[in-house]
Amino acid sequence: MSFAVRWPDGSVRDYYSPSLVIHDHLAVGDRLSVTEFHRRATDALTEAGERVRARYGFLCSSAADTATRVTSASRAHPGDALVEVVSMHPPLPSASQPSASPPPAQASSAAPEPQEHP
Repeated sequence: MSFAVRWPDGSVRDYYSPSLVIHDHLAVGDRLSVTEFHRRATDALTEAGERVRARYGFLCSSAADTATRVTSASRAHPGDALVEVVSMHPPLPSASQPSASPPPAQASSAAPEPQEHP
């Protein structure tokens, strides 16, 4: 997924994460201090890299590279200045949208309806 932030100097930078876990740490419209943004973003990218390791057996170098870019950009601004999250793609699915199929727990727990035989 990608996310974009507006730094205190007005520049907008795009970043990449191999996992949607970024949504657990940031949201579009968040206005955070540079210090807080750095903490949340690097925590999320570390978690994303670990998810890749759990699934594929190796860390994701893209997550580490993005964390390095966030750290570098953070150092260029005062810690109490504000960063704004301006976009995240893809967005999380809306809870109001119906899913194509029932959740696995519901599908597997449904008992077949009794049928009458003549």
